[in-house]
Amino acid sequence: MHGLLLNRRLCKAAPLFYTILFLSLIFTFAFAFVSCGGTPVPSQTRAVLGTVCTVQLFEKGKPKYYAALFNRLSEIEEHMSVNIPSSDIARINAAAGIEAVEVHTDTFEVIKAAFEFAALTDGAFNPAGGALVQLWKIGSDSPHLPSREEIDGVLTLCDWHSVVLTEGGKQSSGVVVKPRVFLTQKGSALDLGGIAKGYAADEMARMIRGFGIKGAIVDLGGNIYAVGEKTGGNAWKVGIKNPFDSTGAPVLAVSLKDCSVVTSGVYERFFEKDGRRYHHLLDYTTGYPADNGLMSVTIIHDSSMTADALATAVFIMGKDKGIDFLRKQNIPGLCIDRNKEIGIAGIFDRSLTVLNTDFKIN
Repeated sequence: MHGLLLNRRLCKAAPLFYTILFLSLIFTFAFAFVSCGGTPVPSQTRAVLGTVCTVQLFEKGKPKYYAALFNRLSEIEEHMSVNIPSSDIARINAAAGIEAVEVHTDTFEVIKAAFEFAALTDGAFNPAGGALVQLWKIGSDSPHLPSREEIDGVLTLCDWHSVVLTEGGKQSSGVVVKPRVFLTQKGSALDLGGIAKGYAADEMARMIRGFGIKGAIVDLGGNIYAVGEKTGGNAWKVGIKNPFDSTGAPVLAVSLKDCSVVTSGVYERFFEKDGRRYHHLLDYTTGYPADNGLMSVTIIHDSSMTADALATAVFIMGKDKGIDFLRKQNIPGLCIDRNKEIGIAGIFDRSLTVLNTDFKIN
């Protein structure tokens, strides 16, 4: 979900964001006092990763678990946010065309995976597109409708083939070196917005399993990870938003166990000018928001990082090409188009329920 992370996400929803943040702090302190008596803390919400994140551990919830989980989310943000000058991503971008930059192991892991997805999708997912993201500024307080000349000027800086990754590890001399990343073109920039929240959700699931918890829900601003199963062995039910009315009732429900659901849609971040909506899912072949008839794409996978990257990539591909890609990769997914028709890939059997009869599976 491009340009997650960490920047320019909250312009239209800022008042709601800070209201939720205020309330989440109140509940955090309230739960802390209640839990002193041993009462479980069913859920906790905090603002991190540029969005509102909620973790539900239900009857297994303990303050120490939530503290560890949210501390890890904050660490990921500190390593991968484009808005924190000391972060790995900000330092890589600042050194573009100058020198390679040493990074933390987790940052390198995400960057390496991001470029593997770029190769798999023939650039439909492009982690080296930061210059174009910065040009449009979609999701900021001051979005910009660039000219054709401006777009052409930065597209040459979005070549994901030009980025050099150097593995770290122990050298023959015994010295341990950190991994390094080098943007060879001055002015180019990384943007992990379409993958970092997925990595963070995977980290939450890994830690929760490590706590011995069999069932939990992680919601990182719409990146959902349904850990394990519900009490009694039942599947979780996750709703898929109506891309025409994202605040209304969901149009679909998916039943699943121990996997992630990630949706990319035109309703997430956008601005309007002269009656036209410009959303954040940029097509690097044109330099403009993808305009292929799709409204949203949902991917289901046991790796939220995979689901995150492919939700963006499939949206850019378009419905027919995207569904064909998912079928070849044997990955379940849904594409909802402007005609309210739903294309599906993967085996859903009875796990998929249509809740709004205006939408039809084709």
